[in-house]
Amino acid sequence: MRTFIFLLLISSTHFFSQELLSPQNAAINSKLIKDETSEALWYADNAGSKTEIGNIITELKKLNKTDLLIRTTVKLKQAPDAKWTDSTLVKTSDFTPIYHSSYNMMRDMVLKSGKDKVSGYYLDKKSQKKDSIEIPATHYFDSSSYAMLIRFLPLKENYTTEISIFDYNPKSEKKGIMKAYILDTQKAEYKGKPVWTVKTNDDISNRASIVTYYIDPETRKIVKQEMDMGGRKMFLEMIP
Repeated sequence: MRTFIFLLLISSTHFFSQELLSPQNAAINSKLIKDETSEALWYADNAGSKTEIGNIITELKKLNKTDLLIRTTVKLKQAPDAKWTDSTLVKTSDFTPIYHSSYNMMRDMVLKSGKDKVSGYYLDKKSQKKDSIEIPATHYFDSSSYAMLIRFLPLKENYTTEISIFDYNPKSEKKGIMKAYILDTQKAEYKGKPVWTVKTNDDISNRASIVTYYIDPETRKIVKQEMDMGGRKMFLEMIP
């Protein structure tokens, strides 16, 4: 009897355990996805006072019936002429990754998602060292898109999940498939209006950085974002 109960507990735990989130099971509400352009001011928190770092413009654009472009342009206050643009192409229905590029003053990177691998290159502009990328990968979201993905998930109180993501950084020991984590989801208010607060971290930072998203429950737009990176705090405030 004791053995039977033990086996039953194991099977029950397996049955109720949460499946790793990937494009195959994400349950994205694609009807919520609209063409939009938003702008946020990017601040650092210095002992309770705000120091402006720059601003971030984010565009969502449906290129056709199946493909969604996510483009982010960063403008730094201390380097207004520096160009920093990230572009990510995914399938609108399930955020299956297709392409990602990132161009800034430090490096260029291009990633193309194939059937069972990610290929591309990483160019360090300081050293002029160019790395070819070819890493086996299946069933994942590009790490650049999962912040957008969270907006369109079936959010509810106490919602948590693990998300399969792909990330590449030549200076990191971890490259390829890893995880992001939704740690908690709660109802709250921001500037007198209801929001979801979604607390996350990921393996990119070895789970050391906590990012909290404040999401409008109706439009699913991010109205604020807080980042706590081991005591160093930054946040984004959307411009109405």
